[in-house]
Order: sequence, then structure tokens, then C-alpha cells
Amino acid sequence: MLALRKKVAFVVFYQKQNIYSFNALIAAIETKHKLNDIEVFFIRGYENLYNDLEKIKDSHRSTILGISFFTTQLWEIRDLVKSLRDKYKDSVIFIAGGPHPTGDPEGTLKMGFDLVVRGEGEETLIDILFNIKNNKDYNDVKGIAYLGKDNKLILTKKRKWIDLNKYPPLPSKHIKYGAIEITRGCPYVCYFCQTPYILGTVPRHRSIKSICGAVRIMKEYEKTDIRFITPNAFSYGSHDGKTLNLPELERLLINIKKIVEPEGRIYFGSFPSEVRPEHVTEETLGLVLKYAANDNIVIGAQSGSQKILNSCNRGHSVDDVYNAVELTIKTGLIANVDFIFNLPNETDDDINLTIHSMKELSDMGAIIHTHSFMPLPLTAFANETVKEIDEKTRKIISELSSKGLAYGDWKKQEKVAKNIASYFKLKKLSD
Repeated sequence: MLALRKKVAFVVFYQKQNIYSFNALIAAIETKHKLNDIEVFFIRGYENLYNDLEKIKDSHRSTILGISFFTTQLWEIRDLVKSLRDKYKDSVIFIAGGPHPTGDPEGTLKMGFDLVVRGEGEETLIDILFNIKNNKDYNDVKGIAYLGKDNKLILTKKRKWIDLNKYPPLPSKHIKYGAIEITRGCPYVCYFCQTPYILGTVPRHRSIKSICGAVRIMKEYEKTDIRFITPNAFSYGSHDGKTLNLPELERLLINIKKIVEPEGRIYFGSFPSEVRPEHVTEETLGLVLKYAANDNIVIGAQSGSQKILNSCNRGHSVDDVYNAVELTIKTGLIANVDFIFNLPNETDDDINLTIHSMKELSDMGAIIHTHSFMPLPLTAFANETVKEIDEKTRKIISELSSKGLAYGDWKKQEKVAKNIASYFKLKKLSD
């Protein structure tokens, strides 16, 4: 009976919040012929995962479960892993990756994971799967963390940044769709954001050829609404992420439009990505109007106080935000403007300036996208305390929301942020 069991199963916990990272990982695995006999399973939903692992485990010599998650998902993943461990013990290898495990490998391992993939996972996961398939020790694989003797944290050597063009952005054998990642890395190093700490400060752009290859695959399956993942949409092709390369950006949009015409649509500078305010110009907006179908762009403002913008290392001015909104509305596009409340070092004056900006921008026609500050591992603000959002801010959010001029999950984020701050302070997950 054992001889009839297949070699290795890689099970992906394919939740809505985490599909983008797994699309890239599976695409990389598909390029390696030595891993062709590894079966990949995509499972959605906690109950399905809990039950389906049984059948997969019984029909394979080794079963590996991959879970990617954000810090905001800590508690649900903790409960899930505990439940799975209770049922499957050591018969399944648990691997974690993504923003939170990368920033908090020891805490993640203590939740019940066997391995943590730190940072970019393509080549690390390829090595892990190859070693498991060939009954080799994987503890010396670069880019991982695990617990050694006496539960001591072991970190293996870091990997070099990968060349995005070495691997396709979407899998073609295991057909999965979604937003296409076009850039990794961000030079701005905002103190509340994990991106530069995990993916570097030098932008790496996927080539137009590679991106268009993914677009063609999507079109084959009649998926022609194209969206993108990038820290800053208008920076595509830029050598430093700050100086724009509009000819290269336009070439990207032209080539994609040729593929998806006539029925296809491009969404650029809108969800799931955003743009920096100083990069909103007549030229960049002109490209959106000419090639994209979105009726809005998402502009990262974050605060109405220049002091707070400076203390967050944002690298733009409050005036840049006003200018971006004015230009956007003049073109006929909707300006969705991100604000983060409760940022560290805010005084009453800073709060008043942010409230004033929100009022003025909404009077201009902008819609405010509301967020609560959350401390995230690796960032400069990881150990900051979290307090309740003040009553004045709550009142203006309520007023704007009642008029359809504000939206967002700030209330839920505020609650989660307090729990995250408590976790980092106490070094343990409370209920």
C-alpha cells in the first residue's frame, strides 16, 4: 500500500487575502522540471483545509502545508494551526511565509509551524520542496527560520534579491488569475510600512515581455480585466523608484492594451495599488485616461500634518496631496485619498491639521479612505504604542461617511492594532 502512495503534496491555504503571493510561488515552482511530480493542492476555507488534509496525507509520502499571512491574521492563523496540529501531529510539515512570519519568525514558529520562509519565497520554497522530495535535510536551506535544540531560533543565511524575470508572475499549469505584480521594492522606507524592509529599497521591475505573457494566459481563459501589484503604480520602469520613466510606463500600457482589446480593460493606479501624490501629474493622469478603464486613483496622503509626514519618512509634502487631488478631479477621475489615524508622535495640533485637510480635500471632491495605524514587525514603528482614536477624528469620519465622502475599516483596524501592540509588548498571543 505504501508503495502506491505518491511522493510529495504541497497544499496551499488559498485564502482571498493571500492569493497573490501564492500565485507567484506556484508560478516559480512550475518552472522547475525536477518538481514536476509534486502535486499542488489549493484549498479555501478552514473547514475544507481541516478535512481535506486527511485524504491528501493518506495518499502521499510527504505532505507540506503552506500558509501565508499578515499580522492582522495572527489570531485566526494561531487557532487554525493549533487545531490542525492537534489532528495531524507531525504527519504534516507546516510552513509559514509572508509579511508577518518574515518579520516575526520566532513567534510564528512557536504557534506550531516547522519552518518559516523569510522574505521572497520563490527560490527558498523550490529548495525546500526539492530536499523533502529527495529525503534530504532542509535545515540548511537559505532564507528560512526554525527552532533548534531547547527551542533556540535558528536563522539561515539570507538570500539575494531575485530577478523577477526569472519566474512568471502567474502559474500557467495550475491556472490561477489575479493582479499581476509588476514591481518589488520601495525606496521611500515609510516607517509604518513593511514593503521596503521585506522586499528592499531598490525597485525591481518585471519586464514588459513577462507581464504581457501573463496577460496572454489570462486572455486565453477570457480573463481580461487586468490589475497590478506595485508599491507605487506610476514608478514602473524607474531606476530608483522616484524619478519617473513615463516612456517605459506607456510602453507597458500600450502592449497590454493591444493584447486585451477590444473587450479587455486595464485598471491602473487604483485598487489593489496606489500612487504617491508627488507623482500625480498631468502626464501620469493622461496615461490613465488614455489606456485605463478605472474611474479613480488611490492617492497615499496619510496625514495632513507636515511634521507627521516627516516623522514617518514619507518624502512628500501636504501641498503635494492637494495638488494631486486638484489635478485628479480636474481630469474627471475620482480621488480616493488614504489617511492613517493615530500615527506615532501625533499631537492635538497634528490631529487638527489632518481633520482640516480631510474637510478641505472632501470639499474639493475627494473621497477619504480611512485607516488606523497598526504596528507591524520589522518596521521602525513596530514597538509603538496604540491608543484610541480621538473623538474629534471619529466625528469628522462619521460626518464624511454619512455624505458618502469617506469609507474604510478603521474601526476594525483600531481594535486589531491594540491587540498587535499588546502581542509585541508581552511576546505572547492573548485571546
